[in-house]
Amino acid sequence: MTTAEIEKAGAPTAPDDAAIQKLKASLRGKLIRPDDNDYDTTRRIFNGRVDKRPALIARCAGAADVIASVNFAREHGMVVSVRSGGHGSTGAAVCEGGLMIDLSGMKGIRVDPERRTARIEPGVLTGELDREAQAFGLATPTGICSVTGLAGVTLGGGLGWLGRKYGLTIDNLLSADIVTADGKLRTASATENEDLFWAIRGGGGNFGVITSLEYALHQVGPIVVGGLSLFPMEEAENVLHFYREFTAHAPDEMTASVLFLPAPPAPFVPPHLHGKRMVALALCYAGSIEDGMREAAPLRAFGTPAAQMIGPLPFVVLQSISDDSAVAGQLSYNRAHYLNELGDECLSSLIAEVNKVPAGGGLAIIRHLGG
Repeated sequence: MTTAEIEKAGAPTAPDDAAIQKLKASLRGKLIRPDDNDYDTTRRIFNGRVDKRPALIARCAGAADVIASVNFAREHGMVVSVRSGGHGSTGAAVCEGGLMIDLSGMKGIRVDPERRTARIEPGVLTGELDREAQAFGLATPTGICSVTGLAGVTLGGGLGWLGRKYGLTIDNLLSADIVTADGKLRTASATENEDLFWAIRGGGGNFGVITSLEYALHQVGPIVVGGLSLFPMEEAENVLHFYREFTAHAPDEMTASVLFLPAPPAPFVPPHLHGKRMVALALCYAGSIEDGMREAAPLRAFGTPAAQMIGPLPFVVLQSISDDSAVAGQLSYNRAHYLNELGDECLSSLIAEVNKVPAGGGLAIIRHLGG
């Protein structure tokens, strides 16, 4: 649209009740207003620090609802936010006084085991795709928590257990259907709207509203070698030095992490440790069970863990191993940095900062990248 065309169309006007009722009638999903009973529960996301109040919430049921919502917001000059899983800590899924486009109810999943691809709608959570794809022994790299929205994980890059072998989530994105600001539904791929495809793979959620995503799948599971060993915080320095040496020689199939976290209430963790801050060595091997057990042997034999669960286990279990740290409503603030190496001073500083966090809260993760 040119400047002349914008001037001819006139400035956007705030929506009156008649315009809102027209939008409501056009949707297959539900339009929620501040006086509706489900308004407060719908606007809430995982991060309890976020308390924004959109003027309208469009709970979309399909691409047509997204198109109608985007057109309505543009025509009336409304700020737009987009929610899929609502797990992002920045609170970008909710806007103040604008239109929140809620995609969480769009849950379609189609796995093609012959082509080794999967197409999902934007409300699908990581664990939901895992369950469908694992029926065929397939998976794509995602995050490390099964309750995160996969659309947000994808647009943010996507770091997970399969990353060293198969790359980030965006490296496995084949195509996306996206409604751009002009209300047009476009397909972006390596051969269609290539510039848009380049932009959404790491540029975040600023280029439109995703209505479907297609991924490449890989032969993984349903059983993998993985799990974690928990150690008391007093052992943190020894754990980190071991981790530095272990990852220096790990093959691409091996992804290992260090986590500082409250001990989960899992069956393998003694009850007296539940909720106590621990340091964990966690891993996933994206290869054969035999090779995985051999490569994991040094980690399994290290130290005297307070609790350990490392060995063959379902991939879907590994994907949900940190779910207890993702509690809806908890107050959250995240920071991250990339490091070329884990020097002694860095490790000592990290331990000191973790120990400043109040008991029972906080999560710090060291991820081994490369590959």
